[in-house]
Amino acid sequence: MACNGKVEAAKGLVEEFSDYIREASIVGVGTGSTTALALREAARRGLLEGKILVASSISTALMLADLGFKPVMPHVVSRIDFYFDGADEVVLDGLYLLKGRGGALLGEKILAHSSTMRVYVVDDSKIVPRLGSRRALPLEVTPWALAHVLSELGKLGYSAAPRVSGGKDSPVTSDWGGIVVDVETGPIEDPAALDCKLKSIPGVVETGIFAGLADAVVVGSASCGYEVVWRDKGGR
Repeated sequence: MACNGKVEAAKGLVEEFSDYIREASIVGVGTGSTTALALREAARRGLLEGKILVASSISTALMLADLGFKPVMPHVVSRIDFYFDGADEVVLDGLYLLKGRGGALLGEKILAHSSTMRVYVVDDSKIVPRLGSRRALPLEVTPWALAHVLSELGKLGYSAAPRVSGGKDSPVTSDWGGIVVDVETGPIEDPAALDCKLKSIPGVVETGIFAGLADAVVVGSASCGYEVVWRDKGGR
């Protein structure tokens, strides 16, 4: 029987991490379609009542408001107890993630960095042997540094370009005012090292490489069911 891997991952989050969510006072919510499914399932089960809910993006804030919650944005909190989000690519060995397809990578990384517990929900199509295997790596770039950053990326041997959208005649900008640049890296040998290297370029605000920012990943299967992969093999 075929299943929807995203739906399975969303179910897995609320089934496996309901105690974490209940114990949390402040919950951070990422951005994306699988995150939205997990959010709606958690809300349906009453797990988010009475929580301070921190949105990683304007789109997530609007979704929370539509569900009847009063979201807050990251600038009003300094810590988060539990954070859940999706990912575009996941390497299970080490739980390295590539994020930023929706352009919310900066807000998502701020929330993840501020959180005590970080759990990601993905379908099994997102599992790759190395980051960059299927997708370009997104960067958030200060607008006035765009030409410089593109030049420096070229010197490093990467093809890169500002992201464009069919509904916009200029480069895509994030909620934080940066330009989203997509970098064709190919498979990345050392994600943490590349993250540091790219952020050393003046004008690069953040990268879509999430290294050391995942405690667990819930992988939903198109064949039904889910698996929880912990960074610490022992789990809770």
